[in-house]
Amino acid sequence: QVQLVESGGGLVQSGGSLRLSCAASGFIFRVYDMGWYRQAPGKQRELVAAITSGRITNYADSVKGRFTISRDNAKNTVYLQMNNLKPEDTAVYYCNAHSGLRSTWGQGTQVTVSS
Repeated sequence: QVQLVESGGGLVQSGGSLRLSCAASGFIFRVYDMGWYRQAPGKQRELVAAITSGRITNYADSVKGRFTISRDNAKNTVYLQMNNLKPEDTAVYYCNAHSGLRSTWGQGTQVTVSS
């Protein structure tokens, strides 16, 4: 059974840091491209950061220089280190795995940044 489980969300003050984790199971993690998305209330889901199976990374302009995506293939886990958080980063953060036409989503983890 393909599964993604996010963790690490919470409430943090503006300027603070959080690290999100996404544990994967049920598929060959190392060959999948992984991404973190977020969805704020009343807004569409947007890509935050992505990392390919070859470890090429891509970031939304709004998080460049503040967020870092990484993966540990030995642990089947992808991470999102978030520094200098801002109130506008408040959203539900979702992990995604895709390879070709296959795409799987996690259940999401809430990140709330207070001003």
